[in-house]
Amino acid sequence: MMIRLLVSAVAFAALAACSSDPMGDIRDIFQPAKGEAAFTTGLKQYEDGEYAESAKNLQSALHKGLGDRDKVAAYKHLAFIHCVSGRERQCRDEFRKALAVDPTMDLAPAEAGHPIWGPIFRAVKAGR
Repeated sequence: MMIRLLVSAVAFAALAACSSDPMGDIRDIFQPAKGEAAFTTGLKQYEDGEYAESAKNLQSALHKGLGDRDKVAAYKHLAFIHCVSGRERQCRDEFRKALAVDPTMDLAPAEAGHPIWGPIFRAVKAGR
């Protein structure tokens, strides 16, 4: 009985993996995306204020491949970099890309209150 239950659970998980996004997230845990190292480096550089280097690594990570959650974070940070650099069009484009991956995406309260990218994000999200 226990073996039959285990086999059923494995079969169900395998079938769910074919059609379910949450199952993709589980696969990502066990099989890191190829762009993961560049993504991690890019986020660290962003936190350190090294925006040009951060943007290069985040773009590289996206090119190499990331899971959806990390794609959204990469696009969001690229948008932040463009916004504070006075490149509003590119900022909007990166927010659009993030929202294309996850239409429910929202900024954290501290991010949403930012005087430069907060209003741009709200305008992009409202225009979807």
